[in-house]
Amino acid sequence: MKVSSRRDFLLRMGGATGVAAGTAALTGVFHNRNLVPTVQTAKTVPSFAVPGTEGMMAVAEGTDPALAVRAALQELGGIRRFIKAGDRVLLKPNCAFDRPSHLGATSSPAVTGEVVRQCISAGAQVRVIDNPINNPEGCFVKSGLMEAVQSAGGEVWLPSDSLFERVKVGTLRIPEWEALYRPLAWADKLIGIPTVKSHNLCGVSLSMKIWYGLLGGARNRLHQAIDEVIADLAQFIRPTLVVLDGSRLLVSNGPTGGRPSDVRPGDVVAAGTDLVALDSFGARRLGRDPREVGYLTLAARLGLGVMDPHQLRIFKKVRAAS
Repeated sequence: MKVSSRRDFLLRMGGATGVAAGTAALTGVFHNRNLVPTVQTAKTVPSFAVPGTEGMMAVAEGTDPALAVRAALQELGGIRRFIKAGDRVLLKPNCAFDRPSHLGATSSPAVTGEVVRQCISAGAQVRVIDNPINNPEGCFVKSGLMEAVQSAGGEVWLPSDSLFERVKVGTLRIPEWEALYRPLAWADKLIGIPTVKSHNLCGVSLSMKIWYGLLGGARNRLHQAIDEVIADLAQFIRPTLVVLDGSRLLVSNGPTGGRPSDVRPGDVVAAGTDLVALDSFGARRLGRDPREVGYLTLAARLGLGVMDPHQLRIFKKVRAAS
C-alpha cells in the first residue's frame, strides 16, 4: 500500500471510530438525561358500582340532614349494601370554593360528616378529596368540611401534582384528560356528595358535574362545551353511590353564590345509583325542567340513566323521623 493511500485509510478509519464513539457518547447522554420523551398511555378508571344496585334511588325529606342521610340509605338497604369491612372509600363532595356552608356553594358538613360516619361504621377507611378552584386547604376549612370529615373519623386528602395522571374520559368532547388518578386507584369504592345548585353555564350543578372536581390541567377550557363535557364525565365515573345534598338549595348566582338571598331551604337528601335520575330530581327542586338541561338529555341518549325516577327499579320516598 502506498504511503498516501495508507494515510488516507487510517484517517478514514479514525474518523469512523470517532463518529462511532461520538454517537455512543451522545446516545448515553440522551438516555441518561431522558431528553427523548416517552409516550404516556392514558389510564383507565374502573367502575366502582356494586353489582345488583343499578337503578336505585331513595328520597328522604326532613330538616335534620344527618337523619335524612340515614333514612335515605336505609331505604336502599343500608350502607352495608354498598360498603364492606376493609373497603377503602373515596368521598367526593363539592368543595370548589372558599365559602361558608350556609351559602350553598359547597356540600353540607352535616351531610358529608354523616356519610363518613356511615362508611366507617361499616368498617371502611375513608378519605375525602376535591380539586377546588380556590386554595384547597382554605376551601375545606372555610366550608366546614375539614372539621366535619375529621370529627367523623375520616381524612381529607388535599390534591397535589403527584396525584394526577392522564386518564381515559369519554366519547363526546374529552377522550383523555389529567385527573386525580392515584386517589381513584387507591379506592375500592367511590361516593359522590354533590350539593344542589344553579350554574351559570349548564343550568344546574349536581351529581354528574361534581366529577369535574377530579380533573386537573387547564379545565377552564372545557367550559366552551360544558354539556358534552359533563356527559363525558358521566361516562368516566361510575360511582358506588351518590348522596345528593339538598339540605339547602343555591337557587341563583351559582355555582359560586355569595349572598344569603341566593339560598333557600331544601330539607331533602336523595341517595341512589342512577345519576341521570338524581340530576333530574335535583333540577326539578331548582325549578328547572330536566328536558331543558343539555347534559341531562345527552346522558340519557347515551343510555347512562333515566330522567323519570319512577322508571327506576327501586324508587322510594320517606319522611326522615326527627
